[in-house]
Amino acid sequence: MSQRTAMGLVSLCLTLALWAVAVFLPLPYVTYTPGPTVDILSTTDGEENVVVSGHQAYRDDGELRLTTIYVDPPQEDVTLFDLLPAYFSPDAAVYPRSSVYRPDETDETRDQESEVQMATSQEAAVATALIELGHDVGRVVEVLEVTDGMPAEGRLRVGDEVVRARSTAVDEQQDLVDEVQATPDGEPLDLVVRRDGEEVPVQVTPREVEGAKRVGVVLGVRYSLPFDVQVTIGDNIGGPSAGLMMSLAVYDTLTPGSLTGGGRVAGTGEIDEAGNVGPIGGVQQKIAGARDTGTELFLVPADNCDGVSGVDPGDMRLARVATLAEALDAIEAWVEDPDADLPTCEDEAA
Repeated sequence: MSQRTAMGLVSLCLTLALWAVAVFLPLPYVTYTPGPTVDILSTTDGEENVVVSGHQAYRDDGELRLTTIYVDPPQEDVTLFDLLPAYFSPDAAVYPRSSVYRPDETDETRDQESEVQMATSQEAAVATALIELGHDVGRVVEVLEVTDGMPAEGRLRVGDEVVRARSTAVDEQQDLVDEVQATPDGEPLDLVVRRDGEEVPVQVTPREVEGAKRVGVVLGVRYSLPFDVQVTIGDNIGGPSAGLMMSLAVYDTLTPGSLTGGGRVAGTGEIDEAGNVGPIGGVQQKIAGARDTGTELFLVPADNCDGVSGVDPGDMRLARVATLAEALDAIEAWVEDPDADLPTCEDEAA
Protein backbone atom coordinates (compact mmCIF):
# COMPACT_ATOMS: atom_id res chain seq x y z
CA MET A 1 0.00 0.00 0.00
CA SER A 2 1.44 3.35 -1.02
CA GLN A 3 1.90 6.21 1.47
CA ARG A 4 -0.71 8.28 -0.42
CA THR A 5 -3.27 5.47 -0.18
CA ALA A 6 -2.57 5.01 3.52
CA MET A 7 -2.95 8.73 4.19
CA GLY A 8 -6.18 8.73 2.23
CA LEU A 9 -7.58 5.89 4.30
CA VAL A 10 -6.55 7.64 7.53
CA SER A 11 -8.20 10.85 6.35
CA LEU A 12 -11.36 8.96 5.42
CA CYS A 13 -11.47 7.27 8.82
CA LEU A 14 -10.96 10.60 10.61
CA THR A 15 -13.69 12.22 8.51
CA LEU A 16 -16.11 9.41 9.27
CA ALA A 17 -15.25 9.62 12.96
CA LEU A 18 -15.85 13.38 12.99
CA TRP A 19 -19.20 12.92 11.24
CA ALA A 20 -20.19 10.25 13.74
CA VAL A 21 -19.34 12.58 16.62
CA ALA A 22 -21.20 15.47 14.96
CA VAL A 23 -24.29 13.34 14.33
CA PHE A 24 -24.57 12.02 17.87
CA LEU A 25 -23.21 14.99 19.86
CA PRO A 26 -25.96 16.65 21.98
CA LEU A 27 -26.88 20.08 20.61
CA PRO A 28 -28.56 23.02 22.45
CA TYR A 29 -31.84 22.83 20.54
CA VAL A 30 -35.29 21.32 20.92
CA THR A 31 -37.79 20.22 18.30
CA TYR A 32 -41.53 20.87 18.08
CA THR A 33 -43.61 18.32 16.14
CA PRO A 34 -47.38 17.77 15.86
CA GLY A 35 -48.93 15.72 18.66
CA PRO A 36 -52.29 13.95 18.93
CA THR A 37 -55.64 15.70 19.18
CA VAL A 38 -58.28 14.76 21.76
CA ASP A 39 -62.03 15.15 21.42
CA ILE A 40 -63.08 16.57 24.80
CA LEU A 41 -66.72 15.70 24.12
CA SER A 42 -65.86 12.01 23.87
CA THR A 43 -65.20 9.40 26.55
CA THR A 44 -62.02 7.89 27.99
CA ASP A 45 -62.19 4.27 29.19
CA GLY A 46 -65.98 4.51 29.05
CA GLU A 47 -66.15 7.69 31.19
CA GLU A 48 -67.25 11.09 29.90
CA ASN A 49 -64.44 13.65 29.69
CA VAL A 50 -66.86 16.35 30.85
CA VAL A 51 -68.76 15.24 33.96
CA VAL A 52 -71.58 17.40 35.35
CA SER A 53 -73.34 17.01 38.72
CA GLY A 54 -76.30 19.15 39.76
CA HIS A 55 -77.21 20.38 36.28
CA GLN A 56 -78.62 18.88 33.10
CA ALA A 57 -75.92 17.64 30.71
CA TYR A 58 -76.59 17.41 26.97
CA ARG A 59 -74.71 14.80 24.97
CA ASP A 60 -74.79 15.15 21.18
CA ASP A 61 -72.84 14.72 17.98
CA GLY A 62 -69.84 16.78 17.00
CA GLU A 63 -66.27 17.10 18.21
CA LEU A 64 -64.31 19.77 20.05
CA ARG A 65 -60.67 18.73 19.86
CA LEU A 66 -57.77 20.06 21.90
CA THR A 67 -54.43 19.95 20.11
CA THR A 68 -50.97 19.04 21.41
CA ILE A 69 -47.35 19.06 20.36
CA TYR A 70 -44.34 16.90 21.10
CA VAL A 71 -41.44 18.87 22.62
CA ASP A 72 -38.09 17.33 23.51
CA PRO A 73 -37.86 17.15 27.34
CA PRO A 74 -35.30 19.37 29.14
CA GLN A 75 -32.91 16.51 29.93
CA GLU A 76 -33.17 14.65 26.63
CA ASP A 77 -30.16 14.78 24.34
CA VAL A 78 -31.04 16.18 20.91
CA THR A 79 -28.57 15.38 18.16
CA LEU A 80 -28.10 16.43 14.56
CA PHE A 81 -29.74 13.14 13.63
CA ASP A 82 -32.88 14.33 15.50
CA LEU A 83 -32.77 17.92 14.25
CA LEU A 84 -32.47 17.36 10.51
CA PRO A 85 -35.93 15.76 9.99
CA ALA A 86 -37.58 18.54 12.02
CA TYR A 87 -35.60 21.24 10.20
CA PHE A 88 -36.73 20.07 6.78
CA SER A 89 -40.33 19.24 7.76
CA PRO A 90 -42.91 21.99 7.00
CA ASP A 91 -44.91 20.88 10.05
CA ALA A 92 -42.06 20.90 12.59
CA ALA A 93 -39.81 23.53 14.12
CA VAL A 94 -36.40 23.82 15.80
CA TYR A 95 -35.77 26.30 18.64
CA PRO A 96 -32.75 27.12 20.82
CA ARG A 97 -33.05 25.26 24.12
CA SER A 98 -32.49 28.54 26.01
CA SER A 99 -35.68 30.00 24.50
CA VAL A 100 -37.77 27.08 25.73
CA TYR A 101 -36.28 25.96 29.06
CA ARG A 102 -34.54 27.60 32.01
CA PRO A 103 -30.91 26.54 32.61
CA ASP A 104 -31.87 24.63 35.78
CA GLU A 105 -35.06 23.08 34.41
CA THR A 106 -35.40 19.30 34.68
CA ASP A 107 -37.89 16.77 33.39
CA GLU A 108 -39.38 16.61 36.88
CA THR A 109 -39.80 20.36 37.38
CA ARG A 110 -41.22 20.70 33.90
CA ASP A 111 -43.80 17.97 34.55
CA GLN A 112 -44.76 19.55 37.88
CA GLU A 113 -45.25 22.98 36.33
CA SER A 114 -47.21 21.48 33.46
CA GLU A 115 -49.55 19.67 35.85
CA VAL A 116 -50.18 22.84 37.85
CA GLN A 117 -50.83 24.80 34.65
CA MET A 118 -53.31 22.18 33.44
CA ALA A 119 -55.17 22.12 36.76
CA THR A 120 -55.39 25.91 36.81
CA SER A 121 -56.46 25.94 33.16
CA GLN A 122 -59.26 23.42 33.82
CA GLU A 123 -60.58 25.55 36.68
CA ALA A 124 -60.53 28.71 34.57
CA ALA A 125 -62.13 26.96 31.59
CA VAL A 126 -65.09 25.71 33.64
CA ALA A 127 -65.55 29.06 35.39
CA THR A 128 -65.41 30.97 32.10
CA ALA A 129 -68.05 28.75 30.47
CA LEU A 130 -70.38 29.14 33.45
CA ILE A 131 -69.91 32.92 33.53
CA GLU A 132 -70.67 33.05 29.79
CA LEU A 133 -73.89 31.14 30.54
CA GLY A 134 -74.86 33.68 33.22
CA HIS A 135 -74.07 31.68 36.37
CA ASP A 136 -72.61 33.29 39.50
CA VAL A 137 -69.01 32.18 40.08
CA GLY A 138 -66.88 33.08 43.10
CA ARG A 139 -63.09 32.82 43.34
CA VAL A 140 -60.48 32.14 46.03
CA VAL A 141 -56.67 32.14 46.02
CA GLU A 142 -55.45 28.73 47.14
CA VAL A 143 -52.11 27.23 48.13
CA LEU A 144 -51.25 24.56 45.54
CA GLU A 145 -47.76 23.67 46.75
CA VAL A 146 -45.50 24.37 49.74
CA THR A 147 -41.73 24.30 49.10
CA ASP A 148 -39.61 22.21 51.46
CA GLY A 149 -37.22 24.25 53.58
CA MET A 150 -38.94 27.58 52.90
CA PRO A 151 -40.67 29.78 55.54
CA ALA A 152 -44.16 28.53 54.66
CA GLU A 153 -43.27 24.91 55.47
CA GLY A 154 -45.17 23.82 58.57
CA ARG A 155 -47.24 26.99 58.59
CA LEU A 156 -49.23 26.91 55.36
CA ARG A 157 -50.81 23.80 53.89
CA VAL A 158 -51.84 22.71 50.43
CA GLY A 159 -55.51 23.62 50.10
CA ASP A 160 -55.36 26.68 52.39
CA GLU A 161 -57.44 29.56 51.01
CA VAL A 162 -55.57 32.84 51.52
CA VAL A 163 -58.12 35.37 52.78
CA ARG A 164 -56.01 38.32 53.94
CA ALA A 165 -52.39 39.46 54.08
CA ARG A 166 -52.19 42.05 56.86
CA SER A 167 -55.26 44.21 56.10
CA THR A 168 -55.27 43.47 52.36
CA ALA A 169 -57.94 41.15 50.99
CA VAL A 170 -56.27 38.57 48.76
CA ASP A 171 -58.36 38.33 45.59
CA GLU A 172 -55.48 37.68 43.18
CA GLN A 173 -52.16 35.85 43.54
CA GLN A 174 -50.41 39.17 42.98
CA ASP A 175 -52.03 40.60 46.13
CA LEU A 176 -50.05 38.19 48.28
CA VAL A 177 -46.88 38.63 46.22
CA ASP A 178 -47.07 42.40 46.75
CA GLU A 179 -47.54 42.05 50.50
CA VAL A 180 -44.62 39.63 50.76
CA GLN A 181 -42.35 42.06 48.92
CA ALA A 182 -43.52 44.95 51.15
CA THR A 183 -42.73 43.11 54.39
CA PRO A 184 -39.70 44.63 56.19
CA ASP A 185 -36.67 42.36 56.40
CA GLY A 186 -36.88 39.88 59.24
CA GLU A 187 -40.47 40.75 60.19
CA PRO A 188 -43.36 38.26 59.99
CA LEU A 189 -46.26 38.69 57.60
CA ASP A 190 -49.67 38.24 59.22
CA LEU A 191 -51.97 36.08 57.11
CA VAL A 192 -55.49 34.76 57.52
CA VAL A 193 -56.28 31.51 55.72
CA ARG A 194 -59.44 29.48 55.49
CA ARG A 195 -58.66 25.89 56.48
CA ASP A 196 -61.29 23.18 56.88
CA GLY A 197 -63.99 25.85 56.73
CA GLU A 198 -62.50 28.03 59.50
CA GLU A 199 -60.40 31.21 59.32
CA VAL A 200 -56.98 30.62 60.89
CA PRO A 201 -54.31 33.30 61.62
CA VAL A 202 -50.81 32.41 60.38
CA GLN A 203 -47.48 34.24 60.55
CA VAL A 204 -44.80 33.67 57.93
CA THR A 205 -41.48 35.52 57.77
CA PRO A 206 -40.40 36.03 54.13
CA ARG A 207 -36.85 35.13 53.10
CA GLU A 208 -34.87 36.80 50.34
CA VAL A 209 -34.05 34.42 47.49
CA GLU A 210 -32.25 35.63 44.38
CA GLY A 211 -33.04 39.25 45.16
CA ALA A 212 -36.74 38.81 45.92
CA LYS A 213 -38.64 38.03 49.11
CA ARG A 214 -40.39 34.67 49.10
CA VAL A 215 -42.35 32.49 51.50
CA GLY A 216 -42.22 29.31 49.40
CA VAL A 217 -45.70 28.63 48.06
CA VAL A 218 -47.26 28.08 44.66
CA LEU A 219 -50.64 29.80 44.42
CA GLY A 220 -53.60 29.17 42.17
CA VAL A 221 -57.16 30.35 41.78
CA ARG A 222 -60.03 28.06 42.71
CA TYR A 223 -63.58 28.92 41.78
CA SER A 224 -66.77 28.55 43.77
CA LEU A 225 -69.26 27.06 41.31
CA PRO A 226 -73.05 26.74 41.55
CA PHE A 227 -72.72 23.05 40.58
CA ASP A 228 -69.89 20.63 39.94
CA VAL A 229 -68.22 20.31 36.55
CA GLN A 230 -65.08 18.22 36.02
CA VAL A 231 -62.99 18.02 32.84
CA THR A 232 -60.55 15.12 32.54
CA ILE A 233 -58.45 14.58 29.44
CA GLY A 234 -55.70 12.18 30.54
CA ASP A 235 -52.58 12.41 32.65
CA ASN A 236 -50.18 12.75 29.72
CA ILE A 237 -51.45 16.18 28.62
CA GLY A 238 -50.33 19.25 30.53
CA GLY A 239 -49.91 22.99 30.25
CA PRO A 240 -52.48 25.76 29.89
CA SER A 241 -53.09 25.77 26.14
CA ALA A 242 -56.26 23.62 26.13
CA GLY A 243 -58.22 26.24 28.08
CA LEU A 244 -60.32 27.57 25.19
CA MET A 245 -61.33 24.13 23.93
CA MET A 246 -62.20 22.88 27.42
CA SER A 247 -64.36 25.95 27.99
CA LEU A 248 -66.18 25.37 24.70
CA ALA A 249 -66.72 21.70 25.61
CA VAL A 250 -68.25 22.67 28.98
CA TYR A 251 -70.46 25.27 27.27
CA ASP A 252 -71.64 22.69 24.72
CA THR A 253 -72.31 20.08 27.42
CA LEU A 254 -74.47 22.50 29.41
CA THR A 255 -76.58 23.69 26.45
CA PRO A 256 -79.05 21.77 24.26
CA GLY A 257 -78.04 20.83 20.74
CA SER A 258 -74.64 20.43 19.12
CA LEU A 259 -72.48 23.55 19.27
CA THR A 260 -70.51 22.31 16.25
CA GLY A 261 -73.55 21.15 14.29
CA GLY A 262 -72.08 17.65 14.30
CA GLY A 263 -68.83 18.90 12.74
CA ARG A 264 -65.25 18.64 13.89
CA VAL A 265 -63.75 21.79 15.43
CA ALA A 266 -60.28 22.10 16.95
CA GLY A 267 -58.26 24.93 18.39
CA THR A 268 -55.91 26.13 21.07
CA GLY A 269 -55.36 28.99 23.47
CA GLU A 270 -55.18 29.81 27.15
CA ILE A 271 -58.28 31.32 28.71
CA ASP A 272 -59.01 33.44 31.77
CA GLU A 273 -62.23 33.95 33.68
CA ALA A 274 -62.92 37.14 31.71
CA GLY A 275 -63.07 34.98 28.58
CA ASN A 276 -59.86 36.31 27.02
CA VAL A 277 -57.98 33.86 24.81
CA GLY A 278 -54.21 34.03 25.25
CA PRO A 279 -51.36 32.93 22.94
CA ILE A 280 -49.61 29.58 23.15
CA GLY A 281 -46.50 27.92 21.74
CA GLY A 282 -46.36 25.58 18.77
CA VAL A 283 -49.41 26.91 16.95
CA GLN A 284 -48.08 25.75 13.56
CA GLN A 285 -47.64 22.19 14.80
CA LYS A 286 -51.09 22.20 16.38
CA ILE A 287 -52.69 23.35 13.14
CA ALA A 288 -50.86 20.56 11.28
CA GLY A 289 -51.98 17.97 13.84
CA ALA A 290 -55.62 19.07 13.55
CA ARG A 291 -55.47 19.14 9.76
CA ASP A 292 -54.26 15.55 9.67
CA THR A 293 -57.26 14.36 11.74
CA GLY A 294 -59.80 15.79 9.29
CA THR A 295 -60.71 18.85 11.35
CA GLU A 296 -62.94 21.30 9.49
CA LEU A 297 -62.49 24.48 11.55
CA PHE A 298 -59.52 25.57 13.67
CA LEU A 299 -59.66 28.42 16.20
CA VAL A 300 -56.43 30.46 16.30
CA PRO A 301 -55.70 32.80 19.23
CA ALA A 302 -55.50 36.35 17.85
CA ASP A 303 -52.08 36.90 19.46
CA ASN A 304 -50.73 33.86 17.59
CA CYS A 305 -51.58 35.25 14.17
CA ASP A 306 -47.98 36.16 13.45
CA GLY A 307 -47.07 32.48 13.77
CA VAL A 308 -49.46 30.98 11.21
CA SER A 309 -47.97 32.39 8.02
CA GLY A 310 -46.76 29.63 5.77
CA VAL A 311 -48.85 26.97 7.52
CA ASP A 312 -50.69 24.60 5.18
CA PRO A 313 -54.17 24.05 6.68
CA GLY A 314 -55.35 21.92 3.77
CA ASP A 315 -59.15 22.11 3.52
CA MET A 316 -59.45 23.23 7.14
CA ARG A 317 -60.63 26.78 7.81
CA LEU A 318 -58.80 29.01 10.29
CA ALA A 319 -60.70 31.54 12.40
CA ARG A 320 -59.02 34.20 14.55
CA VAL A 321 -60.51 34.55 18.04
CA ALA A 322 -59.59 36.79 20.98
CA THR A 323 -62.36 35.80 23.41
CA LEU A 324 -64.66 32.90 24.21
CA ALA A 325 -67.59 34.93 22.85
CA GLU A 326 -65.77 35.39 19.53
CA ALA A 327 -65.07 31.65 19.37
CA LEU A 328 -68.75 30.88 19.93
CA ASP A 329 -69.73 33.41 17.24
CA ALA A 330 -67.25 31.94 14.76
CA ILE A 331 -68.48 28.39 15.32
CA GLU A 332 -72.13 29.45 15.04
CA ALA A 333 -71.48 31.31 11.77
CA TRP A 334 -69.54 28.35 10.37
CA VAL A 335 -72.28 25.88 11.34
CA GLU A 336 -74.89 28.01 9.57
CA ASP A 337 -72.70 28.39 6.50
CA PRO A 338 -69.37 26.53 6.11
CA ASP A 339 -68.33 29.23 3.59
CA ALA A 340 -69.31 32.16 5.84
CA ASP A 341 -66.94 35.11 6.26
CA LEU A 342 -64.99 34.45 9.47
CA PRO A 343 -62.41 36.66 11.18
CA THR A 344 -58.97 35.59 9.98
CA CYS A 345 -55.35 36.45 10.67
CA GLU A 346 -55.16 37.95 7.20
CA ASP A 347 -57.90 40.42 8.18
CA GLU A 348 -55.88 41.46 11.24
CA ALA A 349 -52.73 41.96 9.18
CA ALA A 350 -54.65 44.07 6.64
